[in-house]
Amino acid sequence: MAMEYTEEQLNNFDKATLVQLFLVQQSQLKDIDQKLQLLLEQVAVLNNNRFGRSSEKLEDSNQIRFMEVDGEIIYFNEAEAVAALSDYEEDEEPPKARRKKSKGKRMMDIQNLPVVPVEHKMTEEQLIEEFGEDGWYQLEDEIINRYRFTPMKVEIEEHHVGVYKSKKDNRFIKASHPGYLLRNSLVSPSLLAGIWNAKYVNAVPLYRQEQEFKRMGTGIYRADMAHWTILCAERYLSILYDYLHERIYEYQPGRNASHPREFLKEFNGICVTDGYQVYHTIEKEREDLKIAGCWAHARRRFDEAVKALPKAKQRDSLAYLALRQIQAIYREDSRLADMNPQERLEHRQVTVKPLVDAYFAWVKQNLTKVTPKSKTANGFTYAINQEEYLRVFLEDGDVPLDNNSAEQAIRPFCVGKKNWVMIDTIAGANASAIIYSIAETAKANNLKPYNYFEYLLTEIPKHMDDHDMSFCEDLLPWSEKLPAECRK
Repeated sequence: MAMEYTEEQLNNFDKATLVQLFLVQQSQLKDIDQKLQLLLEQVAVLNNNRFGRSSEKLEDSNQIRFMEVDGEIIYFNEAEAVAALSDYEEDEEPPKARRKKSKGKRMMDIQNLPVVPVEHKMTEEQLIEEFGEDGWYQLEDEIINRYRFTPMKVEIEEHHVGVYKSKKDNRFIKASHPGYLLRNSLVSPSLLAGIWNAKYVNAVPLYRQEQEFKRMGTGIYRADMAHWTILCAERYLSILYDYLHERIYEYQPGRNASHPREFLKEFNGICVTDGYQVYHTIEKEREDLKIAGCWAHARRRFDEAVKALPKAKQRDSLAYLALRQIQAIYREDSRLADMNPQERLEHRQVTVKPLVDAYFAWVKQNLTKVTPKSKTANGFTYAINQEEYLRVFLEDGDVPLDNNSAEQAIRPFCVGKKNWVMIDTIAGANASAIIYSIAETAKANNLKPYNYFEYLLTEIPKHMDDHDMSFCEDLLPWSEKLPAECRK
């Protein structure tokens, strides 16, 4: 607690006491200033998270010259600057001339769409009026393409199944017909695929889908949709999910160490993760598992620190300099994308490793220059603590710089989580995890999720009595036996 002194008391203090008081006050003021700066940073980060753009791009679009490698200048944010050319409203002038589409690009975009011919012809009477009797001949039609969109519609398939009886005995037989997904239910593969595509790919919650069905004049209710989803995910998709288990992520309701330990028990090799300590603990327990760090997580703290600063101060900050160096590492490594793993490893040692070495040396040199507990200090501390793991990509040409591909795959899960209706049960959580996993694996393999869902819901029920699950091999997202309509 700060002491208060009167003017008379201060006049009676000797010089040594006054100096000591001044030093104490100076220390207290410094501490208050640091706490105030941390508080302002936290407020700025919270405001940015709430109102700002989620992108980790730097705000300025000017190219930042960082260094030269092999005589070529490395710029920091070239990709961001190029992408920013399209970041303007349709009725505004672009900041720079837009790049023209390559010749034939439009035809490539529409070449796989079905074509519905629409004829526009003049009658013979109109032609006679215009040209006179036998006064014309017809040229080749002018072709004008336009998109044609058919809004979603729901119809009833009325299956008439032939039933036959023997004249000799009471034996009946029915014609072959599709089986049902759920007994005494109207749900079909096409309907459920549409519901799943809307919810798990486009993050449209069930209650909004229910409203849309009502506008179409049909009563398909969210309670039914949730019931169909849980039962069909458990009954059908879980078969393929289990078959895929070693190649996909899974949902768990907590962060207990038993979950990743169980999930990784059959895995051996290198696993790219964030800095969660449990992964490092599991690595120490085994000889066949190695953990690689994620540079995107290392970068994120500095991005938050920069966004928390006034724009005028951003480029002079240590957090900004850290971002520049990390971006240089990304840029140089991206040039090796087309190489095979061995070539990439050799080039990483020559061109990327010096940048990584310089970055960690710079971080350790500047750690004491930042306010403790600030975002920048947090970024420096994270980098130092994770250095062993962040360097693993330099030892193996197959290891990526980050686990962004995995994070992007679960992004729809995060986008849709606020809209969940049925996820308050373990059954609902498991069903969602299964469907999300298969949807994201399909997208990663350039499949259309809707068509793939419909195909799985049509094919898997045919094999429910099989004891051999080998039929799943033909249903995998990368199987060459999938029908063409499932592929983009």
